[in-house]
Amino acid sequence: MKEKYSLRKLFNDLHLWMGIGSGIILFVVCLTGTLYTFRTEVEEALEPSKYHVTAPAQAVRLTPEEVLEKFKAKQEGKITAIEVPHDRSRAYQVIVKKSAEDRRGTPYYVNPYTAEILGTSKGPATDFFMGVFKLHRWLLLDTELGRPIVGGATIVFVFLILSGLVLWWPKKLKNWKQGFKIKATGNWKRINHDLHNSLGFYSFLLLLLMALTGLCWSFEWYKDGLGNVIGTEVFGGRGGKPVAIAPPAEAAEPFTLSELLILADSELPYEGNYRIIPAEDSSAMVVLNKYKTGFFALAATDKVQINQYTGDVLKVERFADKPLNEQIASSIKPLHTGEIFGTFSKILYFIACLIGTSLPVTGTIIWINKLRKGSKKTKKETAQKAVLAR
Repeated sequence: MKEKYSLRKLFNDLHLWMGIGSGIILFVVCLTGTLYTFRTEVEEALEPSKYHVTAPAQAVRLTPEEVLEKFKAKQEGKITAIEVPHDRSRAYQVIVKKSAEDRRGTPYYVNPYTAEILGTSKGPATDFFMGVFKLHRWLLLDTELGRPIVGGATIVFVFLILSGLVLWWPKKLKNWKQGFKIKATGNWKRINHDLHNSLGFYSFLLLLLMALTGLCWSFEWYKDGLGNVIGTEVFGGRGGKPVAIAPPAEAAEPFTLSELLILADSELPYEGNYRIIPAEDSSAMVVLNKYKTGFFALAATDKVQINQYTGDVLKVERFADKPLNEQIASSIKPLHTGEIFGTFSKILYFIACLIGTSLPVTGTIIWINKLRKGSKKTKKETAQKAVLAR
């Protein structure tokens, strides 16, 4: 009797053919995502002397203004920010824009004890990771073509994850344990099936999170729609200018960056790194962003805006005080890259993304095995009919 075409069978067929159709693209996107996860750690491992310094005995770090003064004597350009790490063995970062076209500027690493320029953000692995990034985002194609292709494959990936979860669910509840383990004693076909089935289940939540957040870079309509759903703009306010203030009526000496750091610490009394955005002119506040670092550090930034002439703290934005929807909107990038909970979450994302890379491979092998099985079954039935016809 011919088997009834069920909803589960529909999901199975859609999962199969959509997976086959998008497999190569998803393999490339997941592989490049895996490689990119620990980009920062790889770059620091290749050039440790650029990021870390050995402090002389009893040495005291130079103040930010001393570093900037010595830096300006060596490099031209507009200084847009300086990063002051809490760890005294790490280099300062000075971000410089040398032209109007240079949107983000170039980070320079500076010895905090001598103001020696240790290098820029460009290193031996920079070109490699830039290629990985372009391959991940738009397959090395023109952005207008590659971005929607990756986005379309990502939408398919969301369906594959959800349909895979439906197919993972056992037909009989008494067999529920089978979906959680890999039968190492089985033949290679069974092991391959379990690798696809069980590992896909264990990684589905992180893979789904990566896919849903990644679509924000592929489609404007998706980013805007997500913002409408959560009630606040996604990526809104990034790099926003500080609130303007009236210049002093009389000539006044602005507070030093060191003094401003002390004032900011009174509002944000925890250990963390600072990113200071100096005032652009006499009618602007100084903006100080502070964030924690560490194995479990939440990727969240607190912001303080201070009047550079009076020292008045005019605005404090604490991530913890923001509404949940704003916290989610400002966390889209770390939720996608795995930096949301520091190194801990990056390790989990690396493993999940590695599994995601394997799924198109194990899924294709399952499909090939089914084709071979179906071919053998057809040949056997043909042979049996031939025998009966004699």
